[in-house]
Amino acid sequence: MNMRIFNSGIILIAVAAIFSSCRKDVIADFKVNQETVLDPSLEKDRDKTNKQAISILYTSLFQKAISSNNLFQTENVIESFGDKALINEVIVSNYMNSPDVVLPSDSFMRANPDQFIKDTYKLFYVRIPSELEISFFREYIAANPNVTVELVYTAFASSDEYQFY
Repeated sequence: MNMRIFNSGIILIAVAAIFSSCRKDVIADFKVNQETVLDPSLEKDRDKTNKQAISILYTSLFQKAISSNNLFQTENVIESFGDKALINEVIVSNYMNSPDVVLPSDSFMRANPDQFIKDTYKLFYVRIPSELEISFFREYIAANPNVTVELVYTAFASSDEYQFY
């Protein structure tokens, strides 16, 4: 009889364990608000026209508007040339060689790299650089003593991002 009570007790414990372990899983339902992280108006997906590219570049580098005659001549050069990327680099190089181009000094770039980087991004890309971009350029400028403002400006003006708005 004691054995029968013992077996009944084990069966009751086993049945209780089975029923207590069979619970419906509660699925957590998190209410997540859809948030726009970047302003969609900042997405650069439209190619600048030749007139826009020339006018913006000239204004950025010379701090004044380009003359109508100069704009017309430069636009004709771009349209008569097949490789747009190459002709853009030639135009940027031509502008950089002008004595009238307005550039910050190399000493300012080296003394204030973070401010120089932020100013350059705002000037060419019309946006604030990310911390990663600031860190990259800060280290690049520090590690390369031959880097000049002219080289940085040329790289930005020749970049793919600069060709879009």
